[in-house]
Amino acid sequence: MNTFALAAQAGNGAGSQLFMIIILVVLFGFTYFTMIKPQKKQQQERQEMMNKLQKGDQVEMVDGLHGKIDSINDEDKTVVLDADGIYLTFSRLAVRTVLKKASAEDAKPAAEKADEAEKPAEADGQAADSIDEK
Repeated sequence: MNTFALAAQAGNGAGSQLFMIIILVVLFGFTYFTMIKPQKKQQQERQEMMNKLQKGDQVEMVDGLHGKIDSINDEDKTVVLDADGIYLTFSRLAVRTVLKKASAEDAKPAAEKADEAEKPAEADGQAADSIDEK
């Protein structure tokens, strides 16, 4: 009878060890899919946002400061932010969100914008001349 009791206890111990291993695997799986995987996805999206930063983007910094990116230094991984005429240098990691992407018109050099501004004025002047001639 003692041998039967010892065999039953040995079998019971192996079953509890297997149960503990299964519980640990389930807990690790739960932790992975609820914490680690979403965090990796969020980190990847943030990295993509950092890579897509360009001059003229309206951004919000981690301290709540809003401004427009004036220049980006890829070597130092910094951005120069224009906050109402005050130029501040921050790490790229300090950018929390991009509020508004730079439009194609914002990305044009200042010389091209000045040329476009003069063209309508010249056209208005020619129209005024043609009215005077009639």
